[in-house]
Amino acid sequence: MNDTIFVTGLVLHARHGVMDHETEVGQRFVIDLELTADLSESSRTDKLSDTVSYSNVVACTTAAFKDANYRLLERAAGAVADAILTSFDKITAVKVTVHKPHAPIPAIFYDVGVIITRRRS
Repeated sequence: MNDTIFVTGLVLHARHGVMDHETEVGQRFVIDLELTADLSESSRTDKLSDTVSYSNVVACTTAAFKDANYRLLERAAGAVADAILTSFDKITAVKVTVHKPHAPIPAIFYDVGVIITRRRS
């Protein structure tokens, strides 16, 4: 079964980037998650123990994203995906979108970021 749990718009302040001021001051990032899992049991039992807690996913994501200062968004997103797959056995795949709305780009833009998808092997 390919059911989805999602978290959209998780805002975190972190010090990721290749420029000195990004690692010194940091900036706001926005993370979206799509987690693939079989939710058939929890949809029948109505028990939290049969699913994945949103709260625990957010805590795991926050820790993985803020644990280190990454130069690349690709690495930061990969750290989140790895942490989720390691921490939650019920999750079979994860899609992590990291938005960097204040990236130091000399242009007017709404948003930039990366999307990675990882599957349990």
